[in-house]
Amino acid sequence: MIIDTHVHVWEMPPIAPIGPTAPNFTSKPKAHANAELLLEDMDVNGVDKTVIVQTSFSTWDNEYVAGSAIKYPDRFVSMGMVDPMDDNNVEQAAYWMDERKMQGFRFHPQYYSEVDILKRPENDAMFKAIEKRDGVIQIHNRPEHAHQLDYVAAKYPGITWLIDHMMYPEPKMAPDWDVYKPVLALANHENVLMKISDIHNRSVGDYPFADMHDIIKMAMDAFGLDRVMWGTGYPGYHRVENGWLSLEDELKLVREGFDWLTSDERNKYLGGNAMRIWNWDSE
Repeated sequence: MIIDTHVHVWEMPPIAPIGPTAPNFTSKPKAHANAELLLEDMDVNGVDKTVIVQTSFSTWDNEYVAGSAIKYPDRFVSMGMVDPMDDNNVEQAAYWMDERKMQGFRFHPQYYSEVDILKRPENDAMFKAIEKRDGVIQIHNRPEHAHQLDYVAAKYPGITWLIDHMMYPEPKMAPDWDVYKPVLALANHENVLMKISDIHNRSVGDYPFADMHDIIKMAMDAFGLDRVMWGTGYPGYHRVENGWLSLEDELKLVREGFDWLTSDERNKYLGGNAMRIWNWDSE
């Protein structure tokens, strides 16, 4: 079983809205990257299932992502976004999970320089609502924000917390990796898992991006092979167009580039662990 735990899909107006979800986020797409494009990509490369994730440029309206997972329940589950600065976000979280079958949400602490969004007292009710529903939350940030995840992982143990893109370690942090150690320390929380992804964009070398291998091994050792997962980025031609690897090359990197993994470890990383984290029988 191969499961990609991180792909953004979107549509363009009038099918779905486009617009920022953070004050400093102004990027807008020029063309759709819809669910059908992703399915074609998956089928060609033998990927069984994908976790589709709301983009930061698709507003707080998660309907396209939620609807795609409902339309293709055997292939997708969905992760949305709710506004961490909206004091009424508990209602939105409950709606998307109860009515539109979303299994959790993505938050971006790095987009907010003036406030620790995960520690806002006003978000307590929202996190409790997500915890009540056995939700999953993925966190997109950098090592300097690790303290926020440390706080909420302890406070809401019923939520499964995911670190997106390893929290962006970089080769310049070597050899001591002191800046990155707070991220590795998050492994002390049993409800925190890590997506080991977006390796090529951190590396200063070519395939197989060997300057990132030491920190990948450190992360796998810290979290254990039962708490790391594989993820990519965009569907179809949008991958290479936006500086990502093709899906074929993403899989090649894991199967050949991460040559220290055993077959069993690779199977856990490529899909076995993801089968355990999300509810794939939600239809």
